[in-house]
Amino acid sequence: MSQFDVTVIGSGPGGYVAAIRAAQLGFTTAIIEKYPTLGGTCLNVGCIPSKALLDSSEHFENAKHNFAGHGIIINEPQADIARMIERKNEVIKQNTDGISYLMNKNKITVFEGVGSFESATQIKVTKNDGSTETIDSKYTIIATGSKPSSLPFITIDKERVITSTEALNLKEIPKHLVVIGGGVIGLELGSVYLRLGAQVTVVEFMDKIIPGMDGALSKELTKVLKKQGMKFMLSTAVSAVERNGDTVKITAKDKKGEEVTVEGDYCLVSVGRRPYTDGLGLEKAGVELDERGRVKVNDHLQTNVANIYAIGDVIKGAMLAHKAEEEGVFVAETLAGQKPHINYNLIPGVVYTWPEVAGVGKTEEQLKEEGVAYKVGSFPMRALGRSRASGDVDGLVKIIADEKTDEVLGMHIVGARAADLIAEGVIAMEFRASAEDIARSSHAHPTYAEAIKEAALDATAKRPIHM
Repeated sequence: MSQFDVTVIGSGPGGYVAAIRAAQLGFTTAIIEKYPTLGGTCLNVGCIPSKALLDSSEHFENAKHNFAGHGIIINEPQADIARMIERKNEVIKQNTDGISYLMNKNKITVFEGVGSFESATQIKVTKNDGSTETIDSKYTIIATGSKPSSLPFITIDKERVITSTEALNLKEIPKHLVVIGGGVIGLELGSVYLRLGAQVTVVEFMDKIIPGMDGALSKELTKVLKKQGMKFMLSTAVSAVERNGDTVKITAKDKKGEEVTVEGDYCLVSVGRRPYTDGLGLEKAGVELDERGRVKVNDHLQTNVANIYAIGDVIKGAMLAHKAEEEGVFVAETLAGQKPHINYNLIPGVVYTWPEVAGVGKTEEQLKEEGVAYKVGSFPMRALGRSRASGDVDGLVKIIADEKTDEVLGMHIVGARAADLIAEGVIAMEFRASAEDIARSSHAHPTYAEAIKEAALDATAKRPIHM
């Protein structure tokens, strides 16, 4: 029987990062993945492929609507969805091949098959051909991620009623895509097909989109996406989804309690994700789940079984690849006797629409609920020379600071490259910077980042320069 110090079940961002860090720290390490390629949901049917399609569709959008304004005259562009999907698959392969290279580089043993516990220290790997192999591991890290959720009355046929997985591989551009759920995944994939010419209607139960983010971001993104042509049915509860041939009919109740219907040729069900523990055999190891099907862990990400840990989407907290990565490193370093740290308040959230949306720290709604005295500074992207030069004038930067100490409590951005700009907020808040600290730091001109400096000036002294 093969023996390892650390075995990771699942090779997504949390799993493969945990394996690499464990190997770097001198542990003999194995990773178990049931699919032929490494990388989990993120690299295969999530973060990476969706961004590839977002980028392709954004190029098409610019060619069709924005190039002429830059003095670039071309014939009417055509969207080749088959080539876009092909390119997306090429990007996936480059990334998954890269993970395989890193496994070899760090001398990590890879097992292809379904990993399930036989006991707290023994894991059976069931391969695709039905053969099995059992390994012994001193420590195990569960990193099996999540799967798309649905609603009890919806039948996902993977043809017309689809999840994000199928939406990444459509063979045609929908005429009318109805998206159930106004969260990150629904808005990103809705944006892809909106740019390519589809009519897109988002049906959301809450009274706003991206409900977990700061209200100012939701309001701004709604305005921008409406301008782009996306339609919204907010405060609307879906009660039925029926397919008839190539038509999907969605029945719902609006905020007045009246029945409404909308029909499309595709329906994307994007109502969140659920932790994936199927086939793990947790009961044989004695590992406990909570009431939502998540693996229970303590502050050290340790389960109730001392030598078994869990990270990423399979435990409590935001289902984000970078959160899982931080947790993978945290567990490996904990096993090595180090004292790692994760500040969950400073895990940024991002929506890769265009403009992008990003937030970190406390939202204004959270601070109101907590009774914290705060002040707000904001600055519109359209006031920046860089934004006017590129034509990306939609959006804003909002900084929330403590009313007495001026410490930055939250940063929220809608705008070009917000996904990259938010790192400034993360670093500032990690070092407990004040709004004045940011305001007095030089920002290159002309850049989008100047909006952060201006918002900080507004927060700390109500004296932005360019507004």
